[in-house]
Amino acid sequence: MTESRQDSTVTTMRVGLVGTGYWARITHAPALATLAGIEFSAVWGRNERAAAELAADHGARAFGDFDEFLAGVNAVDFSVPPDIQAELAVRAARAGKHLLLEKPIATSLASADALVAAVEHAGVSSVVFFTARFQPDVRAWLADVAGGAPPTGGHAEWFGTSMRESSPFNTPWRQDKGSLWDLGPHAVSLLWASLGPVVAVTADAGPADMTYLVLHHDGGASSTVTMTQLATAATQRYEVSVWGDGGRSAAPAWTSEPPAVLRVALGELAGNASRGLADHECDVRFGRDVVRILAEAQRQIEQRRARRG
Repeated sequence: MTESRQDSTVTTMRVGLVGTGYWARITHAPALATLAGIEFSAVWGRNERAAAELAADHGARAFGDFDEFLAGVNAVDFSVPPDIQAELAVRAARAGKHLLLEKPIATSLASADALVAAVEHAGVSSVVFFTARFQPDVRAWLADVAGGAPPTGGHAEWFGTSMRESSPFNTPWRQDKGSLWDLGPHAVSLLWASLGPVVAVTADAGPADMTYLVLHHDGGASSTVTMTQLATAATQRYEVSVWGDGGRSAAPAWTSEPPAVLRVALGELAGNASRGLADHECDVRFGRDVVRILAEAQRQIEQRRARRG
């Protein structure tokens, strides 16, 4: 374990929230406001009015200046688009703040590397909110998979609707990056945890937002991912499963209570910070590993599109 340089005597962690959008309001703010050992003390957002409203809803203080925001907290919880997150999280790490990051941590390997370097230099704790990895039922499933005959294959299929006009998740960064960067981190993370580290990827794209990945895992297992965020309500689907000599096993359903799951992630960040620990199975380094796979997938997809004209 890497020792953090932070003061490990703090028992209540003052956390500031970066972001004021839909996900920040329905998941991050409620989780921060209801977790023992966490003081939800500050909000910063690009929309100062929205930041003031969200802070007022939870008895926190809104800030217009990011450096002033950082000065009053021990940790920062991010709920902003990944490119913005990557830049601001580097500043937060350099200021000695622990980080709760959203996936993906960045949309380029260079930005992910810069964030990892800042975190490691500062010795702060970090956790990336790969949602399913913090679901208790999914963790129990992963333990069962690990305790049985090693699986040799897996599949993830996710037909979501976030890029439909009526969805509150239909945001500019998702329109730009699509399912590869929105759903891909979740799928890669879960298949990585169940089948072993992903060492290579083969990627292609179908019509519109349809994306296909073949993941090659350390040890010889392989898995596939099929995903889109332009499904209709009638075709929505989420399934992750693995198989081998011991049979086939499906992961539990996606959580219907994301604030409860985020509280698990925040609690583990606070626990690591209080003990001076920087390592976590879903820390910024793992976040960077996932970005590496997605960036290579994007490169292949763009190359194939160029060849097709």
